[in-house]
Parts: sequence; structure tokens; C-alpha cells
Amino acid sequence: MKLLPTIVLPLALAACGSTTNRPAPATSATAAASAAPVAFGSLDAAIAGAHRPAADRARDEFRHPRETLTFFGVQPGQTVIELSPGGGWYTAILAPLLHDSGTLVAAIPSATGTRARYHTRFRDFLATRPDLYGNVRVSTLEPPATIELGPDASADAVLTFRSLHGWITDNAAEAVFSAIFRVLKPGGVLGLVEHRANPGADPQASARTGYVPEAYVIQLATAAGFVLDERSEVNANPRDTKDYAEGVWSLPPTLRQGDTERARFVAIGESDRMTLRFRRPAAAP
Repeated sequence: MKLLPTIVLPLALAACGSTTNRPAPATSATAAASAAPVAFGSLDAAIAGAHRPAADRARDEFRHPRETLTFFGVQPGQTVIELSPGGGWYTAILAPLLHDSGTLVAAIPSATGTRARYHTRFRDFLATRPDLYGNVRVSTLEPPATIELGPDASADAVLTFRSLHGWITDNAAEAVFSAIFRVLKPGGVLGLVEHRANPGADPQASARTGYVPEAYVIQLATAAGFVLDERSEVNANPRDTKDYAEGVWSLPPTLRQGDTERARFVAIGESDRMTLRFRRPAAAP
């Protein structure tokens, strides 16, 4: 199946949510002393845990982590790969959940490439709480040059949150979807959350603003071999008009336009997002 033509454009931020203003990393001792113990293997305890900064927890009303991860079927005992985790917003939930039973792999840029600052940022995040994040494994995702997710058929779930627009603008979406398909076990799940463009929008143009048409996402996934399992509107936001000078980054948490229409953007909240669950077929047809 031939996809829409693509062009090479600069990579947008790996995940829009990764620009959340986060307090400077505390030392391990300080963080451990100030945070209540987290019950490993409990999704509710991980979400409610004091280890999560207040700025992160303030985003829960827009990102619905409990409902989203439940929809994707994430649970202890699984091998889960999180693509482009940014500053660790979802990692702070997934790592305690899988700490004692399961494996969490974070696919991040290399330490020496053009996006090395994102590698350093995530490594610094892991170092803040080795008791919680010390079991997180790291692989390299720096498309299109390097896509190392793990051995074929080794993962139960691959998750991506607000990252796809960057792969499109970097002319790497097809390669990333193919790599995801290979690393998933038969029957494994691809859970995808992305800023949703208006129907009929040009994928290349809209991706530059952070938004992607839902139909195009489904086209990319099915071309790689996936089956659309189910859609959810848990992260939808009908207030998002998707027509801002700075694209999706005009909205919280980035608020790139500063004081310009700030009250309007805060009232809108975070972007309108598709939440899609794809599955690698259990057997070849």
C-alpha cells in the first residue's frame, strides 16, 4: 500500500508534553525523603505517588493516565516499550507499575547525536529516583538513522504519546511503525496518543503544527501490518480549534506565545487527542 508522499522537514519536539516546566531534578536522597513510598505494581499508587512533581500531576486532568493505560491494557508482568518519553511524564507512572514484575524499556535519542540533550534530560530524570527508575532499560530511537527497540517479538506493548508528528516531519514514520511491528509479539499492542488534526488535513503540513489526521495514522499503522483494535475519546478536547500561530505548542503546558492570549489558551486546556489501540495480528492471515 503506497502512503502519501513525504518530505524531509526538521524534527519537531519528540513529544509535545515533554516541554512541561519541571522543577530542577532533586538529588536521590532529597527526593526519597520527600516522597511517600510507592506500591510497586499498583497503577493507582503510581499515579497518586508523591514522587510525581506537582506540575506533572496537574496534567492528569487532560491526559487521563489511568484511563489511557487501562485502555491500552498495560499491566504488571508485561514488557512495555515507551517511545520518546521526553522528560519522563509517563515513565514516572509506568516504572513503578512494572518495577517488580515486568520490564519497561525507554527508547530515547543517543548520547552523541543531534538530540543528545533529550538523552541527557531523560538520564537525569532516571537518576532522581533510582529506587523507582533503576530498573528502566534504555534503547536508542533516533529516526531515521537509528531505531533500536529490542529483539523481534519481544514486547507485549509499545506506547507512544504525542510523538508521531515528529516522525512524520523527519520522514521516518513508516520506518518507526515497521520497527514497532517487528518488536511486538504476535497479539501485542501499539498504544498511540497524538494531537488530532481536522479531518482531511494534509499530514505533512499539519504535522509541522503538531497535529496529525487520524485517518493518516490508521493508514500508516495498517500499512505496517497492524489492525485497528479500538478507538477511545478519553483524551478528546472539543475546545481545541487547532489554528494557532505556534501550533499545538500555543496550548498548555508549553504556552509558547507567552502572555499573548494566554487566558484563552489556558481555558482551552491541552490539545484534542486521538487515542488508538492497534494490535499485531496473532497469526499471519
